[in-house]
Amino acid sequence: MKIMPKDREGTKWLQNYQNQLLFELYIAYLYARKGGKRGTFDEHKFEIFQFMNLYNLMETITKKEFYPSRGVAHIIFNPVIREIFAAAFRDRVVHHWIYNLIYDWWNKLFILDSYSCREGKGTLFGILRLQEQINEVEKKYGERAWIIKLDIQGYFMSIDREILYKLAIKGLDEQFKKNRGVVYEMAKFCLHEIIFDNPCDGVIKRGWPYDWRNLPDTKSLLKQLPGVGIVIGNLTSQLLSNIYLNELDKYVTNELGWKYYGRYVDDFYIVAPESLADEAWADLEKIEKFLKKELRLTLHPNKRSKQPSSNGVAFLGAVVYPTAIHPGKRLKKRTRRAFYDFVNGKASSETIISYIGHMRYMKHHKFLSELCEEVGLPADFWCQYENVA
Repeated sequence: MKIMPKDREGTKWLQNYQNQLLFELYIAYLYARKGGKRGTFDEHKFEIFQFMNLYNLMETITKKEFYPSRGVAHIIFNPVIREIFAAAFRDRVVHHWIYNLIYDWWNKLFILDSYSCREGKGTLFGILRLQEQINEVEKKYGERAWIIKLDIQGYFMSIDREILYKLAIKGLDEQFKKNRGVVYEMAKFCLHEIIFDNPCDGVIKRGWPYDWRNLPDTKSLLKQLPGVGIVIGNLTSQLLSNIYLNELDKYVTNELGWKYYGRYVDDFYIVAPESLADEAWADLEKIEKFLKKELRLTLHPNKRSKQPSSNGVAFLGAVVYPTAIHPGKRLKKRTRRAFYDFVNGKASSETIISYIGHMRYMKHHKFLSELCEEVGLPADFWCQYENVA
């Protein structure tokens, strides 16, 4: 992504690659600050000497002296237990710069039905697409659709960094094939440092030691072999994880020929007519071999299912039927917690509005009315926020 103001006469200084990089880092800084980190001490330190810090960051990148700082690890429990490595704000600026530089190019390569961490996509889009695909299959084949749901075991903690780097650089080579100049070299260097950085070295652990007690080894970067796993939470990790599994997307849709397919991070499905459901299920063996050989990943042994559309398919917090979508157990649990926090003054109205908005396309009226009464609010209290969401 090359950002240039319209007034070229007054901004000739941007034609110098160092000045252009400084300008792009400033844009990345604004995005990083907007991303919910403005209230942190780390961000305030960076902001006080904003220009000096951005200039120093520009110099470290152009001289190929940038190295990721040590992060902070902690455990979150909602919606599920996870280990998070929080990068230093300075590193987040670089993450946004890399993301801004390569996202648009990669986004054009990704299939439509890759839903995670993409502009205009997300969980609601994925839920609606699954329902749309179910109906398309049933209309096209004149028979009931079956859905095969699969999950990759310990995905982020199992990513092979060598393979990831090769895929990322293969894309970078193609993106800059007509101009492999200094910008290409800087991006290649930063991607190498980000991907091969070992965030466990010198990491600061926050929280109680027993927070890690119930975390499975497959979900902890601290328990992985060298060269395996990337952190959850970094902006670059979100994009790189899509780049990694783009190989799976192409294999399932192009090589195996299953066009009614969708994926959100490591959770994916195939929709097939009843007459082809057994064939699709049999292809699990091919998918497992592909994942193991090409990406060194493993399908979760306990998270695989084949079921008719009439039974409802749990996906991204919803239960999807051909003619209706219902909120799932996890979404109901989180919404209930948000409403209780709201009435106890621990959450703002914006919090419950976001949940109401997420349920807009679901059969939610009865649930929300009963929930309002449960927490001591009028049954129709939620209705005033439905059009706001």
